[in-house]
Amino acid sequence: MAEDPKTIMLVCAAGMSTSMLVRKMMDAAEQTKANVKIFAASAADAKDKLTAEHPDVLLLGPQVRYLEGDFKAALSIPVAVINMSDYGLMKGDRVLQTALDLMA
Repeated sequence: MAEDPKTIMLVCAAGMSTSMLVRKMMDAAEQTKANVKIFAASAADAKDKLTAEHPDVLLLGPQVRYLEGDFKAALSIPVAVINMSDYGLMKGDRVLQTALDLMA
């Protein structure tokens, strides 16, 4: 029986730029056969999405890095800020690897 996919949640200010990054990460996951579910949420929707989706790791866009402490205090899953150059260059493979490393 296949293992359930690991869920990766990305949070940014409005959810727009991270939705592009999610697509790049999904492409990288397909190539490496990583069993993951990846989605993005805006900072305003983050709490509802956390409750509904129960992610295994939370990655924050650089523009909402100020939320890192709050999320780390409230959650028992790994929380990290996405590397600014990986985010800016939409390096889905690198961001995916960061998420996988955090869950290892």
